[in-house]
Amino acid sequence: MGKIIRAETAGFCMGVDLALRKLDKVISEGGHPVFTLGPIIHNPQVMSAYARQGVSVSEDIRQIPNQARVVIRAHGIPVDIENKLLARGAKLVDATCPRVKRAQRLIRKHTAEGEHLFLLGEPDHPEVQGLLSYADRKAHVFEGLSDIRGIDLDTRNRYFLAAQTTQDRGEFNKIIEYLQGYLQNSLPVLDTICDATRQRQQEALAIAEEVDLMVVVGGYNSGNTRRLSQVVAGVGVESIHIEQPGELPQEKLRSAAKIGLTAGASTPRSLIDVVYRKLLEL
Repeated sequence: MGKIIRAETAGFCMGVDLALRKLDKVISEGGHPVFTLGPIIHNPQVMSAYARQGVSVSEDIRQIPNQARVVIRAHGIPVDIENKLLARGAKLVDATCPRVKRAQRLIRKHTAEGEHLFLLGEPDHPEVQGLLSYADRKAHVFEGLSDIRGIDLDTRNRYFLAAQTTQDRGEFNKIIEYLQGYLQNSLPVLDTICDATRQRQQEALAIAEEVDLMVVVGGYNSGNTRRLSQVVAGVGVESIHIEQPGELPQEKLRSAAKIGLTAGASTPRSLIDVVYRKLLEL
């Protein structure tokens, strides 16, 4: 194995860093038990570390005691769930990423003006579920251009377009072009894809031009990490997505002349460092 090119943008983004700081502050205050509704970020190593500090992760608000301190995850939560927690006396600490918060506000504003939402995103992702709660029931969610081509659109309605903050900007641009041509009218487009996501994807593509294969580090349940792997594979470079250093395919890596290394926005720098050292050892 020869050269290793490590992405400068790999590691925590601003939203993840902010969410974890808020959780750390709540833990340091002591007192009532601390809960998060779902994992605060999509990284199993980080969540294991918080579990050891007494943070409980619950997917069901019925499992959260009244009066508990609940830290809202970086992905945000649906409006109705937030209201139910408040009604039960929960002490909420909002750690929603500011980019996601902005997307929620914009979707609520355009929906209030009578427009119907088109949303590029993963239907089951918690961020998407939260974003949809700020729209009406006529919202359309799709994962790519091929999905939206199958939707029968009523051109008499007014629509607007947004995206999950970690989506691929290239795919988003294709959808903008298609919808503007189909609807034959103005289509408000909300710029909701995070700059950190765009920068990571651009750097990953730049590195992909110089390497034989790319190692992408991050949680398997992390949407932005999966997207990094997908955009690299999309230009014909083999992409290996791992969560732990022990998952590195050593024989394959030894035969590569150049390897790229990047990571999702919820991957700790310490874990990236370990993977980097493992690659050097090979």
